[in-house]
Amino acid sequence: MIGQALNRVDGPSKVAGRATYAYEQWEAGRPLYGSIVGATIGKGRITRIDTESAERAPGVHMVMTHLNAPPQGTRDESIPFEYWRAQPVLTGPDIHHYGEPVALVVATTLEQARAAADLVEVEYATGRGRFTFDEQDDEVYIPKVVNAGLPTDTAVGDFDAGFDSADVRIDQYYTTPYEFSMPMEPHACLVEPRDEDLIVYVSCQIVDAAQTSIASTLGIDPARVHIVTPFVGGGFGSKLGIHSETILAALAARALRQPVKIAMTRQQIFQLVGMRPTSSQRVRLGAGQDGRLAAIAHDVTMHTNPDVEYAEQTAATTRSLYAAPHRLTSHRLAPLDLPRGTDVRAPGEAPGMLAVESAMDELAYALDMDPVELRIRNEPTVDPERDVPYSDRHLVECLREGARRFGWEHRPAAPASVRDGRWLVGYGMSAAIRGHFQGPTAARVRWEADGTAVVQTDMTDLGTGTYTILTQVAADGLGLSPDRVRIELGRSDFPSSWGSGGSWGATNSSTAVHRACLALREKVLVAAGGDTRSPLYGLDPADAVFSDGNVSIGGASEAVSEIVARNHPEGVEAEGGTRFMGDDPNYTAYSINTYGAHFAEVGVDADTAEIRLRRMLGVFSVGRVFNPKTARSQLIGGMIWGLGAALEEEAVVDPRSGAFVNRDFAQYLVPVNADVPDVDAIVLDGFDDKANVLGAKGVGELGICGAGAAVANAVFNATGVRVRDFPITIEKVLPGLPLLEA
Repeated sequence: MIGQALNRVDGPSKVAGRATYAYEQWEAGRPLYGSIVGATIGKGRITRIDTESAERAPGVHMVMTHLNAPPQGTRDESIPFEYWRAQPVLTGPDIHHYGEPVALVVATTLEQARAAADLVEVEYATGRGRFTFDEQDDEVYIPKVVNAGLPTDTAVGDFDAGFDSADVRIDQYYTTPYEFSMPMEPHACLVEPRDEDLIVYVSCQIVDAAQTSIASTLGIDPARVHIVTPFVGGGFGSKLGIHSETILAALAARALRQPVKIAMTRQQIFQLVGMRPTSSQRVRLGAGQDGRLAAIAHDVTMHTNPDVEYAEQTAATTRSLYAAPHRLTSHRLAPLDLPRGTDVRAPGEAPGMLAVESAMDELAYALDMDPVELRIRNEPTVDPERDVPYSDRHLVECLREGARRFGWEHRPAAPASVRDGRWLVGYGMSAAIRGHFQGPTAARVRWEADGTAVVQTDMTDLGTGTYTILTQVAADGLGLSPDRVRIELGRSDFPSSWGSGGSWGATNSSTAVHRACLALREKVLVAAGGDTRSPLYGLDPADAVFSDGNVSIGGASEAVSEIVARNHPEGVEAEGGTRFMGDDPNYTAYSINTYGAHFAEVGVDADTAEIRLRRMLGVFSVGRVFNPKTARSQLIGGMIWGLGAALEEEAVVDPRSGAFVNRDFAQYLVPVNADVPDVDAIVLDGFDDKANVLGAKGVGELGICGAGAAVANAVFNATGVRVRDFPITIEKVLPGLPLLEA
């Protein structure tokens, strides 16, 4: 079953409306509704807060502020990952960023809660806030580490000497804006108090992190917090940790002893969830006339919140991508009084490759060399900074296969040289790389007496296909048809995982299920081999074959259901798991990554500078693929996200208040169907035995890595206009358009 294009097993439930998300749970009965009141300043202090009118409003049960909120735990900086730390709210009068919660109104209906929220009166003493990124040069500092615990800076060889002696040099700055995950399902939570326990229905990506964070914030035993999240409507990093709506719902439910439900509005998500930091990236490339890199440097400065540091690993991708003897990478942070930075899909790689792969395109033009050939000439034989072999690297194959399928030989060699009616036409390409991560994950598989199997893990499904691929892995491991396997996910009562995120979810959970199936098969064989009533009695289990619900050894065979019913009438189960990659020697001995190549064709209106994607192709190497249908969907989704980063996505800060002024989908633009005419993703056959026993690696975020640069490079090829301040908009292209005769 592994590798088959099985349709989503949860698809019928979703299209029929039977898949229940956090806001749709009704087991607790009719809940109360909460509405968050946010600060209307970006920095300062509450001097007066009047809740009397709100408390008298119809249906209101509670108004919570910092004056009456229960005591809460504080963030423990010794916990290495932010998602597991306490997330206190309403702890004092100080305002740290615009929109920060200053009150919660709980009422009988949502309408009553929102109406009463408007009646809360707040007065502030406004402080001087730092809201403008390019005005904070004097406060830039060096973080101790960057995201995922990676080193802040690296240096190999003598960059200055290598760069200065290079025949051709590129030295450019690229800027990327604030970006948001913006999943379709807003951040929502329903908390039901049951005696001393809390049942928390929440939209989250990591169940264990949510349980630990809530318990730490409320100061209670984590065993008292029961997380339920069977379906999640997208996360893209924004739900790796829990947010204020969850803590506020929990506080209110405990205080009122009634279920409380809160969902952020779309506008609140822009201010309360966190975003990809804005960045300024300096990329320097020094090469010989033959195109071989002598020196490469990638220096990044980005925003951070002064209270909750976040350093996106934006330059880390450059460390493994291309060969060059002289190398530098660095990360610097500029503190701003804005919401904290957080993981947005493909954190680090997405903005970093947008800059580096644009710079590589500039180098190709400076050398008058095919951009594909330039990348192939700089293919390393070992990881150029770690000096260890790659586990399984097929970037060159992706480049060549993509060029062949795309028709790259028809690329216009000279910018602005091809016109199709009113459209200037251009081709662009880029490489893609992303690290593969592994975290501790456990799964339990139970064989029932009727021969069906049940898989349990707190792993979440963000809509990416977890239910489906785990069905395939279990069916494959136990020799069952998919309809004989049931997957149960998203409950803290199940074995713990690292959830969905970082492209580690599928491989972690599938490996854990695979190992649990092996252990379960062993238990079945031991039972049959020692049972005189079984035709398998005394036979060598090494020759056993599980298929169609039976186990066979030589010419003897018996239904597994009979073995289980006879020896384990209540069913038999086993667990399997993975460990943290820091404890796996393969991750020290090898550089383990995924790879790809993007190709894009765009049209640019010669008069208006309107940019339209015409077609896009990605070719990827990700090891073994569990399900080509769901993998292709993931990759295409990432490619479209890259298109948005190149041409549309940009959150704009009001420098007076620190508020995001375009905080809705009318003004924060993302690609829609009309923007995406023809996108395809091809996955090469592969098996990386160093990544895990199944030979598979992460897929979800690779599609975005480099995708935006391919589009940006195509815009340059079409127009001759190089835009280094993303996104590329009409205003930035129009002044440089060539004058063409009608």
